[in-house]
This record gives sequence, C-alpha cells and structure tokens, in this order.
Amino acid sequence: MAEVVNTAALRARLQQVYWIGGGSGAGKSTMARRIAAQHGLHLYATDDVMQDHASRSTPEDTPLLSRFKAMDMDERWVNRSPQIMLETFHWFRGEGFGLIVEDLLRLPAETGVIAEGFRLLPHLVKPLLVEPWHAIWLVPTPKFRRAAFDSRGTTWGIPHMTSDPERARRNLLERDQMFTDRLFEETKRLELPAIEVDTTMTEDELAEQVTHMFKL
Repeated sequence: MAEVVNTAALRARLQQVYWIGGGSGAGKSTMARRIAAQHGLHLYATDDVMQDHASRSTPEDTPLLSRFKAMDMDERWVNRSPQIMLETFHWFRGEGFGLIVEDLLRLPAETGVIAEGFRLLPHLVKPLLVEPWHAIWLVPTPKFRRAAFDSRGTTWGIPHMTSDPERARRNLLERDQMFTDRLFEETKRLELPAIEVDTTMTEDELAEQVTHMFKL
C-alpha cells in the first residue's frame, strides 16, 4: 500500500512534467529546447546530468555503471558484441533513473518542465504519468539516425579513442539501433505515444506533432 501511495504522490508532484524520450539522433534535444522556449517551460536535459549522476551513484545502486567505469575504451566499444553492449549499458537498464526523479522534484512545483533524453525509458516513466499524453518517444528510422549522426561530426569522438574506430563505430550504430527498436516495441506494449521520425519530416512538422500531442 505504501508503494501505491508513494507512486500516486510522485504522479501528483510531477504532473507539470512533459517527457520526451527516444532513440539517439531522433531530435529529442532540438524539440525540447524549441518547445520549452515557445511555451516558457523549464528544460531538463538528462544528458547534461549524466556525469553528475555517475558521481552521485554507488556501486550497490549502479553495478553496471561500476563495471563500465572499470573498462578501458576497447573493452567498452570494440571487444564486446553490440548485443552485450546493449544489455549491460547502465543507462539503458534504468540505472540512475531515481536521480532524474530527485532532480525533477527539486524544481519549483509551479513551473512546467520538459525533461528529455534517451534515459527516459517507457516502463519507468509510465507510472509517473497523470496523463499518457504527457510523454512522447521519438523513434528515428536508421536512415534518419545515420544522417543526424553524420551531420554532428563530433558525435563520433568515442570510436576514435579506441584501437579500432571503424569497428567501434559499427558496434555503436548497431547497439543504438537495437535500443531504438526495443523502445518502439515497449511504447506499443505499454500503449504510450511514439512518433517515428524519418528524413521526409521537417523540424517544423515534428515540433507541431509533439506540441499537438502535449496539448500545449
């Protein structure tokens, strides 16, 4: 009973939060910045607090993160299969999500918030939603994601810190595609809103869709 009460209290406290999750390269950050600016909402980017969350974590709370920290770059990105990389990557498994909730609870209750990032996993966010339309997941097609990554340039800094940049790059692409596919399947299973983002969709069109679904 206490857990039910606590979840209900969290939902009430976080009812001003709009959540944008999704796969890498889907435009989450762009949409969140744009919509937050247009509607006077506070922007909370989970990517920006990853280092802080890692420093606040304990090995007991985040065992996968602790193992990841102990690996060198080749162990992380070259020597393991994309499947193993997917299954053991701490943020993909929800480690540290409680710290996201703690951060959001510290924000003024009267201020609307847009929280965005790949760490917002559907099964973790759903229990916190007063309304299902307060969350959306952006799911990029492989072509869109590849174009987004190629346009960034610096996104591929990680592979170049390994002994085999091309293999690391392939591993990262495959791992992230599997993660994106898993997210899409999870949104469908949990009956949560998702938008498939492809190269035919303009930024304005995507922003309009997300804003409409948020009923802003």
